[in-house]
Amino acid sequence: MSKLITTDLVILIHFSFILFVIFGGLLALKWKKLIFLHLPAAVWGVLIEFSGWICPLTTLENQLYLIKDAETYSTGFIAHYIIPVIYPLQLTPNIQIILGILLIVFNLVIYTLFFKKWISKSGKNINF
Repeated sequence: MSKLITTDLVILIHFSFILFVIFGGLLALKWKKLIFLHLPAAVWGVLIEFSGWICPLTTLENQLYLIKDAETYSTGFIAHYIIPVIYPLQLTPNIQIILGILLIVFNLVIYTLFFKKWISKSGKNINF
């Protein structure tokens, strides 16, 4: 597999993971066992936003760019690929905190719906 395809594949997986962190709770409304994958992913996403850590996939992407003699980027994946499209300003720690809070609130709303749906279907009997 060429180095460019490998790098692009990692970027695609990274972007897909970010989408899953944001919207995976919606999938859990349909497929309830997905909650066991989504909750840890959402916690990881919030930790990345609140701590300012760089995701390991970003490090892997940078390594792949170095191998193929391309430019690397010093910010995280979101800052490099997503934020410039959504927000014209540079990502700041304050914006990361806001994104983390929005992620928590969005998922709390989704999981409130999830548990209401779950309880209404099963009475008070909780089964996965």
